[in-house]
Amino acid sequence: MFSLLLGALYALASTVSGVASTTVRRTATPYTANVTDCPGYTLGLLRESDIGLTAQLTLAGPACNAFGLDISDLTIEVTYQSQSTLHVKIYDTANQQFTIPESVIARPAPPTTSYTNGSDLIFNYDTTPFAFWITRRSDSDAMPLFDTRTSSLPPTPIPPFNASDPSTAFDGFPLVFEDQYLQLTSALPYGTNIYGLGEVIASSGFRRDIGTDGGVGTIQTHWNLGVSDPIDQNLYGSHPIYIEHRYNATTGKASASGFRGSDIFLQTPPSSKVSLIEYRMIGGILDFYFFSGPSDAEVIAQYGSIIGYPMWQPAWGFGFHLCRWGYHNISDDRENVAQMRAAGIPLEVQWNDIDLYHAYRDFTTDPVSFPGDEVREFIQELAANHQHYIPIVDAAIAVTRNSTDVYDPYTRGVEEDVWIKNPDGSLYIAEVWPGYTVFPDWFSENMLSVWTDSLKNWSDMGVEFSGIWLDMNEPSTFCSYSCGTGANFSSVGPLTDVSSVVIGYPECYNETLWGPSGNMTINGTSTYSCAANSTTMTMIAKRGVGASSEEDVDLNNPPYAIHNAAGSLNQHSLATNATHSGGYVDLDVHNMFGLMEEKATHLAIQSILPEKRPFLISRSTFPSAGKWTGHWLGDNFSKWQYMYLNIQGVLQFQIYQIPMVGADTCGFNDNTDEELCNRWMQLSAFTPFYRNHNTNGALPQEPYRWESVADASRIAIAARYAMLPYWYTLFANSSMAGLPPVRALFYEFPDEPELFTVDRQWLIGSDILVTPVLTPGATTVDGIFPGRGSVIWRDWYTHAVVNATSGQNTTLDAPISHINVHIRDNSALLLHQEPGYTIYETREGPYSLLVSLNAAGTAFGTAYVDDGISFPPGPSRRLTFQAAEGTLTIDSKGEYEILQMLETITVLGVQKPTQVSFQGSPVDGWTYKEATEELVVSNTSANLNGQATLVWR
Repeated sequence: MFSLLLGALYALASTVSGVASTTVRRTATPYTANVTDCPGYTLGLLRESDIGLTAQLTLAGPACNAFGLDISDLTIEVTYQSQSTLHVKIYDTANQQFTIPESVIARPAPPTTSYTNGSDLIFNYDTTPFAFWITRRSDSDAMPLFDTRTSSLPPTPIPPFNASDPSTAFDGFPLVFEDQYLQLTSALPYGTNIYGLGEVIASSGFRRDIGTDGGVGTIQTHWNLGVSDPIDQNLYGSHPIYIEHRYNATTGKASASGFRGSDIFLQTPPSSKVSLIEYRMIGGILDFYFFSGPSDAEVIAQYGSIIGYPMWQPAWGFGFHLCRWGYHNISDDRENVAQMRAAGIPLEVQWNDIDLYHAYRDFTTDPVSFPGDEVREFIQELAANHQHYIPIVDAAIAVTRNSTDVYDPYTRGVEEDVWIKNPDGSLYIAEVWPGYTVFPDWFSENMLSVWTDSLKNWSDMGVEFSGIWLDMNEPSTFCSYSCGTGANFSSVGPLTDVSSVVIGYPECYNETLWGPSGNMTINGTSTYSCAANSTTMTMIAKRGVGASSEEDVDLNNPPYAIHNAAGSLNQHSLATNATHSGGYVDLDVHNMFGLMEEKATHLAIQSILPEKRPFLISRSTFPSAGKWTGHWLGDNFSKWQYMYLNIQGVLQFQIYQIPMVGADTCGFNDNTDEELCNRWMQLSAFTPFYRNHNTNGALPQEPYRWESVADASRIAIAARYAMLPYWYTLFANSSMAGLPPVRALFYEFPDEPELFTVDRQWLIGSDILVTPVLTPGATTVDGIFPGRGSVIWRDWYTHAVVNATSGQNTTLDAPISHINVHIRDNSALLLHQEPGYTIYETREGPYSLLVSLNAAGTAFGTAYVDDGISFPPGPSRRLTFQAAEGTLTIDSKGEYEILQMLETITVLGVQKPTQVSFQGSPVDGWTYKEATEELVVSNTSANLNGQATLVWR
């Protein structure tokens, strides 16, 4: 097959930095707000080298000053970084524009080997007007992967595609490079498949709307914002990379490509033969990386080689986590842990939200509801049972209210000069849960020591955490600008109105008719309240693009106003003139706040818990965040719609190299009900991060609250824990090579266009297919089985072969508490034979091996094993399983000693043998199931530190 991913348009400055933002309008300069007359640039002074080329770009005519001042002299550097990676950087020759410091994201060094003549990617250019396009050496006649030539783009001007928003017009496609505005446009194949450009909850699904097939196109803004999961708007993180997956209907072959940006338009103008992507950025430079693949997963891995591979996860992080805002005291925590144990539902990690705090202040515990000594005792009890504890850390730090108020994190920070300031040098004071607050300045040279000491002191006071949960770190505030400047601090205390009763419920549950229980049945009667065959699901409203006439939305201040979901960029976050050490303003570094907090927290935990892998989950993310943290998908809603949207979020973050990701299971905002929570607990068991969490005042939704949910949870968690060696291997491959643990179906089957829009199913690695129920009242589910009949898919639970319809949906039984999971043929999975209550107990038990043969009788698989906790990772062992012609061989290499034995080997797809031998000796205790062609060899007690062979004839 032919596949490529033209990698991250990695604008390491404005594009990635969050410079996609407003700037103070310089009213003395008459900006034209139109790029029609922008002259573009002329290339000259070209110098070639063994690794690429350098040239000068000079403004080709009178400045147009569309949304800023044109910069007349630019430099372009093109580097063939590797066989599969091409780097294109365009910057102002005077180096006055903002670029991301190397201390935040380190860029790869120039190559020491020349790839100019061997790279699969070729940089082509025109000198006047300057334009460039990227082609593939192996397919030079194909449409370029990226093409900025105006001759390749539709004729302009093109009127607004949203009549209420003039900024959706395309006045022209020149290269524009101004101090406050950059624009670059590329042609794309008509109606091509685009994925990524997040963080976003896209109404179109995992595949982005490009303006064809009845779509309206996409405007994706990158400005980190702490709001409750809006549709089609900017969210908590910024990851302006996209994957383009092309398909040639004539050849039946697929290809892929990908990029990054700020205000990014995906559109297909009327009557145009091509689609397009346009980047509109404010400030900074253009710094692009292109990757050639040749597969989707390999391009994602190549992107990881630039920004950094994901952190190593501790094995316990794959367990089930439980939290809510509303565990009001330590007794609630204890009761919760006891109820989970009594119900037989595995609980790995107990969490606490801001209820833990004294007056909502970070690094404290409430002396009445969470006394430090009792918290310590509780956490040590968890540890004695091989369980763990994670508390929340909000980004804002409380300001002391008067001279008698003692709060060391704040006062120490004042002494060390580590808080963000106003332009006049005074403290920038916002308002969050504890009242007036300051924010950490991660550029301060003293910030890491203050942060580390605050976390260590907290642990010493009793909060002996195993990991940390970082929240509100876009950063999020409750007021605009420095609202506390000059205020009387003693007049404003912590917010108190945080316990209102939540009244919303999922689709198809009528609380007016059935009351607040959320039960599926009441007195034997079903509470399902949708009409027969109804698929109605609540759509959370999204703000229109034309915001100028909408209340509380002001996008008119900047020369070019990006489409921020909150309106003004100063809403719900720091003002753009907030000042950081080194003279940085928040306008330039806003989107990096969460990343820098994650790095500091990760390093702090390494110091506090030496030789152990940190575990972090954070809300705000940015390129390279996966080196330091995992991510949860934010403040979602207890709606069936949001359970479905959960899937695209998990798939997106595999692209962004943050694979440890999951949603608030059963939903955060509003009330859940029994059926939704049942289905969601099953779904999340097959995503990387698995946590149930909900809001204060909502219906309790711990999985033991309903017996059907408890049953569904026990079944799903048992399957999850059995698969732990497989999950762990996938994440090891991610940390070592950047390969995505969770995959869209087309990643593995790139030439099947019916899969390009599938986002209601996913693959764990290459071998496990998950098909959840996503609608209320259902007892069946439709799912597609990739391979068009060439792949044998077997049921995880029964091992029966699926009689699938080639290239179309197949209807599967899906009674309540059952989620469909299937095993791909040609696979060999190392499993835990006896899932325990905790990850530790599970890992202490024996292994089993599940082999699923293809039609040719072959299978292959690998497993990575180490101690699951050491940092940096210590000795390891790599196992290889290979089956062919009635023989299974197990190869073992490495220094880590596996103490647990392989006790059972199951081989699917075997004709009934007459004899079976293991390690050269006949086996008497084997069994065979005719219906599933299943050979089971028990009590093998095989040592996985050596070689082993199973033969059947």
